[in-house]
Amino acid sequence: MRDLDLTSLRLFVAVCETRNMARAGEQQHIVASAISKRLAQLEDTVGVTLFERRRRGVIPTAAGEILLEHARAMLAAADRVERDMADYGTGIKGQVRLLSTVSCMAESLPDDIASFLQVPDHRDIRVTVEESLSRDLVRSLREGSAPLGICWDAADLEGLQTRPYRRDALAAIVHSSHPLASQAECSFEQTLEFDHIGLPGQTAVHTMLARAAAIIGKPMAYRVVVSSFDASLRCVRANLGLTIVPREVVEPVSASFGLQVVPLTDNWAQRRFAICFRDEASLSPAAKLLVDYLVRQAAS
Repeated sequence: MRDLDLTSLRLFVAVCETRNMARAGEQQHIVASAISKRLAQLEDTVGVTLFERRRRGVIPTAAGEILLEHARAMLAAADRVERDMADYGTGIKGQVRLLSTVSCMAESLPDDIASFLQVPDHRDIRVTVEESLSRDLVRSLREGSAPLGICWDAADLEGLQTRPYRRDALAAIVHSSHPLASQAECSFEQTLEFDHIGLPGQTAVHTMLARAAAIIGKPMAYRVVVSSFDASLRCVRANLGLTIVPREVVEPVSASFGLQVVPLTDNWAQRRFAICFRDEASLSPAAKLLVDYLVRQAAS
């Protein structure tokens, strides 16, 4: 198969998204006939039919859907290359891309990165952080599409190298009028008697709680499922139920929200995070500096 060119892939994605060559042409500032020619050449390159032509437009075939997924990833990577090279043109001496789970982003990681960048020797390094689910983060590291990641160390990290990062502890966050509010601590099993505010099913916290509930043999009653820690705390403030999140996330705002933080006594509620990468020897000098700095910050 001949090399794929980015212009054709960009036009292909535009047609897939608009389902119409004329609209894609308006979007990309090119005539529809030129797009049609490009797509015909693309089909010849990959050796399969990518679209079904219909009366009111086109839709991607099964093969087209697969190419669409790869095309978006390739275009995103090309855009990152362009941004990175532009950074070097303005004096940046190093670039680090870091994937992180929402827990780390909501806790100490932003402060650690900010303090890293304040070190005089690091002033020419740019760090970009992207929030990611643990499973997606691990897959990106294994595929080589990202050099560094930070996630809960209970994730499937087989084949990756790790360095220790920080710890956190899960707690039940309850309204001041909640029956658990007067307790200094509680077990996860005790929380199962009440309505929960949950996070999406693919998050590490949700997976951990579902597993623990299954072991106990009691169901979790979710009254609300939200997409972020902040939204879960607002639901607790409205007295819709309790939520289980890292205490490090909520303690800075618990007083202003009028919430009670009740630490969980279960051993699994004490979590450890790991800095992950495929091979330390292949990390860029800037990435190695960041890894070493984060490890020292966590140890201190």
